[in-house]
Amino acid sequence: MKARISLITLGVDDLERSLRFYRDGLGLKTEGIVGTEFEHGGVVFFDLQHGLKLGLFERKNIAHDAKIERGPASATEFTIAHNVSGKDKVNTVMQEAQDAGATITKPAEDTFWGGYAGYFQDPDGHLWEVAWNPAWKIEE
Repeated sequence: MKARISLITLGVDDLERSLRFYRDGLGLKTEGIVGTEFEHGGVVFFDLQHGLKLGLFERKNIAHDAKIERGPASATEFTIAHNVSGKDKVNTVMQEAQDAGATITKPAEDTFWGGYAGYFQDPDGHLWEVAWNPAWKIEE
């Protein structure tokens, strides 16, 4: 398989609440909720970079679509990392997330690998790392 990841979808419990968090709180751009004309269809898409999109879809609808039982939510299944160009940018994003209603699980600090990072959880418990890695060039 050649990796061509184009969409990462987060399962959420309240689509409106999650839309407000990501759009109004974090400032991600979106057309809002689409697909509501379909049963089990309401979804939100955010354009990220280079064709990558972030989706929000209710957990119950993911279970229905995939034909599986809805399982318990777990914050430690995966993380999403948002890399920035410096320590000050990490602090700014962490504050924006907190102001939007995120739970800070680990305030930003120097890391064992020479960078600077912190973690927050969105309203559904999804874990985000905000990091600066001195070995990576990030264009803002």
